[in-house]
Amino acid sequence: MKKRVAVCCSPLLVALWAAAAAVVVCWAPLLEASMEAEELHLPGGVFGPESIAFDCRGEGPYAGVSDGRILKWKGPALGWTLFAVTSPNREGKECNGEPETEPACGRPLGLKFDHSLSSSSSSSCELYIADAYYGLLAVGPHGGLARQLASSAHGVPLRFTNALDIDSQNAAVYFTDSSTLFQRRVWVSSIMKGDKTGRLLKYDLRTKNVTVLLNGLAFPNGVALSTNSSFLLMAETGTLRILKFWLKGPKTHTAEIFAELERFPDNIKRTDNGDFWIAMNTARGKLETQTWTGESRGVTLQHGEVKIPWLRGDPVAVKLDERGAVKGMLDGGGGQALESVSEVEESRGRLWIGSAVKAYIGLIING
Repeated sequence: MKKRVAVCCSPLLVALWAAAAAVVVCWAPLLEASMEAEELHLPGGVFGPESIAFDCRGEGPYAGVSDGRILKWKGPALGWTLFAVTSPNREGKECNGEPETEPACGRPLGLKFDHSLSSSSSSSCELYIADAYYGLLAVGPHGGLARQLASSAHGVPLRFTNALDIDSQNAAVYFTDSSTLFQRRVWVSSIMKGDKTGRLLKYDLRTKNVTVLLNGLAFPNGVALSTNSSFLLMAETGTLRILKFWLKGPKTHTAEIFAELERFPDNIKRTDNGDFWIAMNTARGKLETQTWTGESRGVTLQHGEVKIPWLRGDPVAVKLDERGAVKGMLDGGGGQALESVSEVEESRGRLWIGSAVKAYIGLIING
């Protein structure tokens, strides 16, 4: 099935919020290119391809789904096949994707293959996985049961492992633990209660140690490294903003606001030319009428309900360069096809669209 969407691109789509580095977005595109959004449907009964990855041969996409499996797309003839699982406790369990089955069955969220030169061959290309219940894991190119790399940090269990990126040159995996109080199946409670127990973490592939880089975060989510690994961007969903955390230079191990949004940011993916696609998971219809007890910039509190100042149009993702300038916007057009977008992966002239709730991956082919 195809849905009409629009991709809007312009270097002039930049709006400043007081003295903030960048704000998304002044919606007055100079160029609008209409494209067809296709739907790559998952096998029956599963949904939620939150994150998308391609292996070292360019094969895929791979996606973690609601029943705890990681699936690989092998083309129209073969369709989806089982690649890996994250939980050793699946045997005898009814892994049907229901929230109450997630602790036993696993729920893989963030995915990333190690595309470094030392790992780029088909025999050594590993997939790193952030599983909401089983922490940070990895699995070899032939799949199977993933091995657990980390389940705690500084003595505190990983309760909601969410997203990751890999710095192959420095042998590190950066990842987020969205909450130390709430698990994924009750994630809305973390947002609504203003929970600020989330963490940004680093796993050292050489020493196997986990370091807490930032804590006290309001639902830390997507994470993506810059091209030269001098900094990373992290979505702090609970505050509707993107943080920039410095890894090199005079500001090393300090954070600053990179962008402030008017929708909930989810995963962040870097493009081949160094830009960043930031998915804006609006969660329309789910959070708009829930009671809100926390505080969040960009959200107006009125009579105990969430009043979100939506942007004009229907933006579901925005592309920023390394300085925070807006390079493009993905507009869902107000329809269902691109609602609840969790990730945008740009690969070979295509945009692959993930979702935490949909039963398909969206695909937009440029040109």
